[in-house]
Amino acid sequence: MKSLKKQRRIQIILVATVALALSTALIGYAMRDGINFFRAPSEVVENPPAPSEVFRIGGLVEDGTLVRGQGETVRFSVTDGGASVPVIFTGVLPDLFAENEGMVGTGRYINGVFEASEILAKHDETYMPAEVVDALKDQGVYRGDEG
Repeated sequence: MKSLKKQRRIQIILVATVALALSTALIGYAMRDGINFFRAPSEVVENPPAPSEVFRIGGLVEDGTLVRGQGETVRFSVTDGGASVPVIFTGVLPDLFAENEGMVGTGRYINGVFEASEILAKHDETYMPAEVVDALKDQGVYRGDEG
């Protein structure tokens, strides 16, 4: 009788372990497209990601690079002071989007151009995403105290 109870406990533990491992794998698989890693322009230039990888890039919109094309297509460059990456975006830009202002874009780096599917701009006069601030500080061009 004792060995039957012991065997049953071991079976339950094994089934629970397999179920936990399977559920963890399924959650990871489901989230693979929802996780976007942040990269600064210097990182993108140094180590370009695969064209299929979706990631976020952030920095300052480089002065003099904002060009509005036909329709809703916009071209500009984003910089962290160390490197610049050309960006193309088709869609409506946020109201606060401007040159020399902070931005974060989500998209893919294809043939040397970041093709953005989403552009976010800072939402008030003092806010900038932490990742962008860190990247700008690393390059020595953060101007957060200026007003």
